[in-house]
Amino acid sequence: MNFTTLISAGDLAAHLGDPAWVVCDCRHDLLNYEAGRRAYARAHIPGARFLHLDEDLSGPRNGRNGRHPLPHPITFTLRLGALGIDNRRQVVAYDASAGCYAARLWWMLRWVGHIRVAVLDGGWDAWEQAAHPVTPDAPVIVSTTFNPDLQPHSSVDAAFIVSHLARQDIGILDARSTDRFRGENETLDPVGGHIPGAVNRFFRHNLDESGRFKPAAVLEREFGNLLGNRPPDTVVHQCGSGVTACHNLLAMEFAGLNGSRLYPGSWSEWCSDSTRPVSVGTA
Repeated sequence: MNFTTLISAGDLAAHLGDPAWVVCDCRHDLLNYEAGRRAYARAHIPGARFLHLDEDLSGPRNGRNGRHPLPHPITFTLRLGALGIDNRRQVVAYDASAGCYAARLWWMLRWVGHIRVAVLDGGWDAWEQAAHPVTPDAPVIVSTTFNPDLQPHSSVDAAFIVSHLARQDIGILDARSTDRFRGENETLDPVGGHIPGAVNRFFRHNLDESGRFKPAAVLEREFGNLLGNRPPDTVVHQCGSGVTACHNLLAMEFAGLNGSRLYPGSWSEWCSDSTRPVSVGTA
């Protein structure tokens, strides 16, 4: 069985030690660069490899391409190979932040053509609550080769957004908190507000009270209420820097709403150019 969206802690535990599976620890704290690495050093799921948001899941910043631009796909796939991930492996990603950093790895693997990747539902908390084993020991990794099959239509750039604003033939879904969407309490980017025409769907609304993803039918209904009759393949996801937007994209895929795309530069790239329009408030 292939897992392509979510996996439970129990299903992952049943495959611990399976050489065809690779677990990736994506824990991170935007305000503490080393927090994820330190958490991994204290304890992690046995066999897990650590990937850092800024070092492994992002590329160089130039002041105009956002806070977490995508790395070059060859750079990324070389890193995958060094971590022992090839095209045949089932990959499972987890974090301790509602799945947003794990979802970034999930999307990036799909971007380079790898479908057998899932996010651990409930993340590190679900694993610990189920009393599954943890370890401080780093795994023995045998490097391999990952051959990319880049999916260029899985993402869009700022020029695409600009060219479609007036045509209204795409739907933009913003995963940031409601206050940041309105242009209030902006602490991460120099300009507050949102892309004109965007609709707000805070990524944490994809989760239930226990921190697990809501049932697929519930998510399908909630996204349908936001998007109306718009086909999923006309939806573009964005957030502050292209990370939490992946959570909404994952939720839509889990709900059977397939084919939506990511704007990786997101708000942090968009607002770096003063010629691009900005909206504030709820409109």
